Amino acid sequence: MNTFSHRLSEIYDLLLQAYGPQKWWPAESPFEVMVGAVLTQNTNWQGVEKAIANLKGSNLLKPDKLQALSTEELAGLIKPAGYFNLKARRLQNLIEFLTETYAGDLETMDQVETGQLRKELLKINGVGPETADSILLYALQRPVFVVDTYTYRVMNRHGLIGEEVSYDELQGLFTQHLPLDKTLFNQYHALLVRVGKLHCQPKPRCQGCPLEPLLP
Repeated sequence: MNTFSHRLSEIYDLLLQAYGPQKWWPAESPFEVMVGAVLTQNTNWQGVEKAIANLKGSNLLKPDKLQALSTEELAGLIKPAGYFNLKARRLQNLIEFLTETYAGDLETMDQVETGQLRKELLKINGVGPETADSILLYALQRPVFVVDTYTYRVMNRHGLIGEEVSYDELQGLFTQHLPLDKTLFNQYHALLVRVGKLHCQPKPRCQGCPLEPLLP
């Protein structure tokens, strides 16, 4: 095991020991994960939960039923997630892709090779790398590492990456130095989110952080 792989394993072990399994992403179906991946852009999960509860309460959490809604109707239902007009359009773009390309069937979509499917998802207006990779990892159980702001902060503050690293470069560091394991990637990302929310905020709160012993 090289030094970088060892450090990634150290970080994972400390976080898992401190926080335990995260059981993330909380959803009842792959489609719910896809919807949540769009809704969670630039907002907190509590708002997303309320928006999804609105859709469930109206029995609308299905591709065909969401597609039948107007942008205004959908925006009203997902209002708790913030940026609701923008996210309504992005959700409609995702559902249009799913319907036109795969007849609204996630099982058909799941037959496509990961790299090809990622390219297809990234062509959807409003779906960036983090959203696409969240769909691949959490909805379709593919071994794709999800990178977010917390990932960047933790790795940067612990001296493992520079300031200018790109999304793909940072993702590559995980996929090259860890086993390609969907369960590991799921758990690791969720643990980074947990420590990011509690300690690795824009103004770091290092005291009491499980990773404090690893600071440069």
